[in-house]
Amino acid sequence: MNALVLGLLAALCWGVHDLAVRYVSQSVSVIASLMAVLVSGVVLQLGLVAMMGEVDPIPGTALISAVAAGGCYLLAGVCMYAAFQRGPVRLVAPIVASYPVLSVSLAIWRGATVSPLHWLAVIAIGVGVSVVAAQSERDATEYPAAGPTVVLSILAAIGFAATFALGQYATEHNDENSISLVIRLTAVFALGMIALASRRSIWPGRPALPLLCVMGVLDAVAILCVIAAGGLPNAQFASVTASVFGLLTVVLAWAVLREKMVPRQWLGCLVAFAGIGYLAL
Repeated sequence: MNALVLGLLAALCWGVHDLAVRYVSQSVSVIASLMAVLVSGVVLQLGLVAMMGEVDPIPGTALISAVAAGGCYLLAGVCMYAAFQRGPVRLVAPIVASYPVLSVSLAIWRGATVSPLHWLAVIAIGVGVSVVAAQSERDATEYPAAGPTVVLSILAAIGFAATFALGQYATEHNDENSISLVIRLTAVFALGMIALASRRSIWPGRPALPLLCVMGVLDAVAILCVIAAGGLPNAQFASVTASVFGLLTVVLAWAVLREKMVPRQWLGCLVAFAGIGYLAL
């Protein structure tokens, strides 16, 4: 399985995950929902590590990278949830979806070779996702000031790019299951400290718990796919293609929730998938 396929699988998981967020975001706090998602993902990854049997110790450099990735992943999650809570989607989604540019830039900094045509494909994916997201919400709803929302969205994009870069670097020295587990455990611990310091409840409520657990499994599979690409050629393409989760969320909303899709959105889908198709060559 190559990096592109892993990225597409991650995008599918995150697309369904974000669709599910629509059902819980209005009734469950950011901290409680994130904690449930992270903990259920930890349970899944503990099972995967247990199935492996004997686990090799994680080298110091890889462990530090994995812990740092966990902190960045929590930053990305909190900022993204908070940004979407403020809205609108048409402002938040394109900014968060811009993280592949950072991912490819980091890959170049680490010595990877990326041709101008590959850059065009990355830009095409970003433009396609932006067009779909920008047309996904047309209403007269009043939203909070855009400035803080933009800052939160940028921080989320930086957090995702850093998570994938650090996580993929760590998998060059250890297996992806152990590294992904460390990332999630770090995020759970840090979020628990935040909840304790802010005296926020981490219990989402019984009605929302089953859906949040499913979301946690989807999120765990997605992050595992992107991190697992670290040992493959062109690992950065996994994080690039995973960014189409926003596009898939809109398409799934059209298919499942019967939300309207205008012609410009379908054009955005074609542009994004054309970029993905070129990366697959």
